[in-house]
Amino acid sequence: MGQKVNPIGFRIGITEEWQSRWYAPKAAYGEFLIEDQKIRRYIDGRLNRQPPYAAVAKMEIERTRDEVKIFLHTGRPGLVIGPKGAEVEKLKEALEELIDRKVSIHIIEIKNPDVNAQLVAEAIGEQLKKRAAFRRVMKQRMEATMAAGALGVKIRLSGRLGGQEMSRSESMHMGALPVQTLQAHVDYGFIGCRTTYGVIGIKVWIYLGRYGEEIEAIAQESPRRHRRGKL
Repeated sequence: MGQKVNPIGFRIGITEEWQSRWYAPKAAYGEFLIEDQKIRRYIDGRLNRQPPYAAVAKMEIERTRDEVKIFLHTGRPGLVIGPKGAEVEKLKEALEELIDRKVSIHIIEIKNPDVNAQLVAEAIGEQLKKRAAFRRVMKQRMEATMAAGALGVKIRLSGRLGGQEMSRSESMHMGALPVQTLQAHVDYGFIGCRTTYGVIGIKVWIYLGRYGEEIEAIAQESPRRHRRGKL
C-alpha cells in the first residue's frame, strides 16, 4: 500500500463509516451533493476559520424525508452551543437559509483532542501563524499525543518552513504507525495553514490501535454509542 493514500478514504466502507449518509434518486443526487459541500464549507468557515475557533474536527450529514441532520464533532462544545443554546440556534437558522431545508444540529464532544488528528493539525497551524519554531511545535504536539495514549504519531510539514525562500518538507514520527494493514485504526488530519510567508501544508497521522482495541477515549466518541447536545 502506498503511503500517499488517505488512510480514512482507504478504509471507508470497510472499517470507517461514510461522513454523508443518505440515499437519493438519480435526479436529486447532484443537488444533495452540492448542498453537503456548501454545509461543510459554511460550518468550517464560521466555526474553524474565525474566532472563537470552536475546533470542529468532523461533520457528519444524514438526510431523512423531512430534515437534514448534522453531527458536529468538536473539542469545544460550549463555544458551538453558546449561552443557553444561542449560537447553535443562529447556526441552525443560517444553514436552513443556505439550503432551504429543515436542519437539526447534534453536538458530539471530543473527550481527548490530543488524539484527534484534525485537531492536532489545527493546533500546529495556530502556533505556526504566531511564528513559533516549527520543529519545536512538531515535537511538543507529538509528545502530547503520545502522553494522551496514542500508540504512534507522524507529522509532516511542507512549504516555506521558517520563512525560508526554498520550500521543503519536514517530517517527524514517534511510536508505531502500521500503514500496511486495514485493521489498524489510523486517524488522519490535514489543513493548509496560511502564514504571512505562504501556505504551509500540515499532515498528521495518529495510530490509535487495532479496530475494536482502541484507547478508551476514542471508543467513547462513537456517534452510535452516544449523541449529545441535540437541538
